[in-house]
Amino acid sequence: MIARIQAAMDAEPLLSRRQLSRRVAEWLAWRSPNGQLQEMSVRKALAELNRRNFLKLSDRSSACPANRPSGLPLEIDIAEVCCGLEELGEVKVAPIRNRHCRDSKIARSLLQRYHYLGAGALRGAQLGYVVTSSHCGYLGVLTFSSGTWALQDRDRHIRWSEAARRANLQRVVCNDRFLILPTVDVPNLASHALALTLQRLPDDWEQRYAIRPVLAETFVDRSRFPGTCYRAANWIEVGQTAGRRDGVRKAIFLYELSAQWRESLCREPPRPRLGKAARVETPLTWAQEEFGRVGFYDDRLKQRLYRIAQDFYSCTEGSIPEACGGDKARTMGAYRFFQNPKVTMNVLLESHAEATVDRIRQHSIVLVPQDTTTLNYSTHPMTAGLGPVGTKRDNTIGLLLHDTMAFTEQGTPLGVLDAQCWARDPQDKGKRERRKQLPVEQKESCKWLRSFRKVAEAQKACPKTKLVSIGDRESDVYELFQEATRDPGGPGLLVRMNRATRRKVGGIPLWDFMSARSVAGTLPLHIPHSGKGKARDTVLDVRFAEIELRPPKRLKHCGPIRAWAVYVQEQSEHAVDGDRIEWMLLTTVEVTRFEHAQQRVQWYVRRWGIEVYHRTLKSGCRIQDRQLGEAYELQACLGVDMVVAWRVFHLTMLARETPDAPCTVYFTDDEWKALCCYTSKKPTPPQAPPTLHAAVDMVGAMGGHLRRKNDPPPGTQALWRGLQRLETATEMYVIFTSGPAPPPNQGGP
Repeated sequence: MIARIQAAMDAEPLLSRRQLSRRVAEWLAWRSPNGQLQEMSVRKALAELNRRNFLKLSDRSSACPANRPSGLPLEIDIAEVCCGLEELGEVKVAPIRNRHCRDSKIARSLLQRYHYLGAGALRGAQLGYVVTSSHCGYLGVLTFSSGTWALQDRDRHIRWSEAARRANLQRVVCNDRFLILPTVDVPNLASHALALTLQRLPDDWEQRYAIRPVLAETFVDRSRFPGTCYRAANWIEVGQTAGRRDGVRKAIFLYELSAQWRESLCREPPRPRLGKAARVETPLTWAQEEFGRVGFYDDRLKQRLYRIAQDFYSCTEGSIPEACGGDKARTMGAYRFFQNPKVTMNVLLESHAEATVDRIRQHSIVLVPQDTTTLNYSTHPMTAGLGPVGTKRDNTIGLLLHDTMAFTEQGTPLGVLDAQCWARDPQDKGKRERRKQLPVEQKESCKWLRSFRKVAEAQKACPKTKLVSIGDRESDVYELFQEATRDPGGPGLLVRMNRATRRKVGGIPLWDFMSARSVAGTLPLHIPHSGKGKARDTVLDVRFAEIELRPPKRLKHCGPIRAWAVYVQEQSEHAVDGDRIEWMLLTTVEVTRFEHAQQRVQWYVRRWGIEVYHRTLKSGCRIQDRQLGEAYELQACLGVDMVVAWRVFHLTMLARETPDAPCTVYFTDDEWKALCCYTSKKPTPPQAPPTLHAAVDMVGAMGGHLRRKNDPPPGTQALWRGLQRLETATEMYVIFTSGPAPPPNQGGP
């Protein structure tokens, strides 16, 4: 489009900007709600493109000379009036139909002559009125224009979000000029004229612009006027402007043009469905790729986010000042960023979820486990907004985090789809005793439903991929199975059953029913180390059957649900200390063959990946050591740390899944060259980049991985430590290879 506009300008050098803007508006089908071309909006966009050197427009001075002679001043008869309101006769306010009519010229002439600010430039949507009397002629002028873009006190009074403000600001009009002629001395005339104008303003504005305003605003310079007439006309004062334009802070007055004004202004615009947001075409860094679609309208916030994410990734174990390299400006910028009310964990992770959906689309089956972990901030008791996370005895305080992460069948994490973080109310005691009487929406169990709904959104965005939501025993909630069976095309559900639910099949307890079935086959399984338990290999007996889930007593009105049970039990000779593995898996994904049952068990095993992720988040990113004043600041910081922890975990598993891929799929040129030079102790890097497996092996060695013959590949702990050292090595490599050129030799001794 830019090339087309420039071609039109080159072909017709004498084309005026008005003609060009109308032509571009037609090309773009850019019209206002009343069907008129958005000529002024296009003209502003063209001027901005010209300022940024994307376009080269003709010089405006040649087409619109500044010294163009103005029209002759109008001779207007102004009456001197000093009487009561009733003596004026009928007072009328008449709208100015267009800028070429006589009333328009009279209004501008009166404003220019008698208003202390003059007539002003006419910009944007506008509507003027002249106040007349049947006995005395012209009495005054009022003009209205589009609402002010942003006002802190006004916006706080309205209580709208930034997205709602941008979508609904056109329903706010500003009374930017109000003049009662100085020769007119009539008590209550000003408030009377205001009342008459506001009665007809919504209809007149809607007739002209096809948008009905619901709120009027104006500004009063208190050093000149007390604002009495506005108060008498039922306007309310809500605060002051910042005074940035002329250095004078003015009082803000508002008038409600509709009883539903707040509902109309605070109505959020429809959000794009998951997977529909436009991605950054050529992201310069991984941070821009993950956060490039964040819902910030201020580009400065985006740039700050990119910088913070890269700093956190370069120093995962460090505090915020350490991650910012000890730079005071960057450190203070990071703290202010997390204090910004526009910055929330959900806003940050929405962009990452979009990038996650892009990666999900590349696979036929994606597993999406969800799990809850506690964040203990007992060592930061001054942080406001925390709640109890432990037992009554230990009195630990902190936050609860319930996240949902997508994995490939091989275990490579694709990203975080959803995260819920909250603090329990310390005053809400006794909820455990009455939980059976509460609906699921009022219990913490609702977290499983919300997570599944997010997976369902991702499923709609990825129709060629089968998503399967996975949960542990806590997720054995009947409402979750109801949610999973509502849409036949939705994601599957796989849950490990909680024995305490005491489900029955045909009057027989489910565990007894499945134990009585013959073994369909055996499945070898590797159990990773957990806590004090060592990693080991074992063999499981597998049984499966189709069952009918009956609703609990509290949901008698609900019907049964068709599902499949997969029962696995560790063979006694492989059990450790007599403690046998025993899982009862319930799924909505069909299981008709032993191979299906094997696959469902392997799917559930991948749920352990989210526990590795939590360990990376806590030990690698040290999120429980973050020191911020409010819980909402911790949650915003957590949004960045979660993406950083995912990236470390992603690198760990990606190197195992695609070891022969070039390391450039993850590392920049400077990073892999610095890595090779640091590891080989040679100043010159190789010509070709190493494989991803080799690069990760070198990073692991920098983080303490011994690289012995029988050692497994480096894990997340070795990698996050190695990546910190790699950042320092990369900085030094760039300094020595891309630093300033030496000064030229001037000759002489």
